[in-house]
Amino acid sequence: MTEAELVEQLSSGDENAYRILLDRHLAPITAYVTRMMASNADTEDIVQETFLRLWTQGTRYNPDTAKLTTWLHNIAHNLCIDHFRKHNRMVLEEAADEPDEQEEFVDQLMHFDNVKHVEQSLMQLPERQRSAIIMCHYQGMSNRDAAVILEISVEALESLMARGRRKLRKLLEAKI
Repeated sequence: MTEAELVEQLSSGDENAYRILLDRHLAPITAYVTRMMASNADTEDIVQETFLRLWTQGTRYNPDTAKLTTWLHNIAHNLCIDHFRKHNRMVLEEAADEPDEQEEFVDQLMHFDNVKHVEQSLMQLPERQRSAIIMCHYQGMSNRDAAVILEISVEALESLMARGRRKLRKLLEAKI
């Protein structure tokens, strides 16, 4: 059964379809939100709200325009941004610089010994940079899907990630 069919069944109140979709998408959505948020309580609230919206607003999902995982990540992302704004955290945009090599960045992250330092440094990034890096590097999303969620072009996403990688690298080097 396709996800579109499961969402259609869910829209008519099928709890089994909801459980199947929850089993498929809970772990990746939770991983994304956990990396975005500093608080476990906030993470739980946002994940819960994301899946509540799947249950209550599943009819809004259009399989012709996005994969279900993209749609759910978009909801989770928007809830994270709303949370930051509600709690007076600034959304920062930095000036674009020269792009770095993505492979070099991933290699440096993989070799960094202390995962806690990476998590702490990620939390210091502006939320859009953090979100782009988490979606592409940790969640394994394509640049196209991440750009759709962030409502920007693929080129803007790549620029955002390059700035985020540079800043993250500097933060990590300062911790060594």
